[in-house]
Amino acid sequence: MDWTVGTYLAYLAVSVPLIVWVATTLARNGKVFLADVFAGNDELAVAVNKLLVVGFYLLNLGFVSLYLRISDPVRDLGGLFETLSVKIGVVTLTLGVLHFFNVYVFNAIRRRSRMESLRTAPVAPQGHLPPVASYTHPYPAPGRA
Repeated sequence: MDWTVGTYLAYLAVSVPLIVWVATTLARNGKVFLADVFAGNDELAVAVNKLLVVGFYLLNLGFVSLYLRISDPVRDLGGLFETLSVKIGVVTLTLGVLHFFNVYVFNAIRRRSRMESLRTAPVAPQGHLPPVASYTHPYPAPGRA
């Protein structure tokens, strides 16, 4: 008896809900982070959050679909679990790497926006000082008379 189709079904039954759960968790908890990254621009944060969720689904469901194929037929229940563990392990590692990459990118954006905010003056200039004439030292340097 060939267990390959059962492995396909079990793989999809585990990986697709896993992707949906991770996407909804990231979208729900990422709203606060994105609001901070985009300095209170809530509309932009919500829009970017939705775009990230769509991209997350497309990337991960595409990966799961491409990784569905099994080269050797699965002969028994033990082979089903072995094949399934490798496939689900690769999917979860991929989800984790993508998550950390996203956090890194948004942290870099956040850090950059904070540095930009530090470069601007807290108040507008209120006056102008004329240039100062160059200062000459009253004592000459040694060796110069």
